[in-house]
Amino acid sequence: MHEPNRTITTPATRYGDPIHRPRPVEPHTVLLPAEVPPGVDWVTLPNGVRTLAYTHPAPAIEVEPASAEPIPRWARTTALLAPTLGGGIAAAGFGISYAAPGVLAMAEALWATVALIAAGALAPLLLRATRGTGGRGAGPVQHITQNISASGMFGRASGTFNNR
Repeated sequence: MHEPNRTITTPATRYGDPIHRPRPVEPHTVLLPAEVPPGVDWVTLPNGVRTLAYTHPAPAIEVEPASAEPIPRWARTTALLAPTLGGGIAAAGFGISYAAPGVLAMAEALWATVALIAAGALAPLLLRATRGTGGRGAGPVQHITQNISASGMFGRASGTFNNR
């Protein structure tokens, strides 16, 4: 059948609106008087609610302070030297970083010196090889022939030089 005047009791919901549902009622735990630990008792709060609470502070646990043992000499020495060693390493790093450009320049200067020495040694050889027969050129080619002869294992050797 048709019910024309039916009213809706729930408000219209839009997409993304939260849906609130009632939470289920959880059963309360009943604590018997024999199960209440010592130092805990029922108290009434100012708003009228009765609950369990500590009635006196818990006993303090006494702990003996640890006896102070002297620090070994090697530990003190190491502790004092550690910052010094670290500072020395840091200073060496800064020194190397400042010296690096100078070292590179010196290396290039040494390579330039090696190149200059090599050029000075090779120049006369190249000039002598490139000169022709004109001017102060190389002299005539000389041939030297040497003949040596000896008789026996320990015989005296004799020889002649022919210079042409």
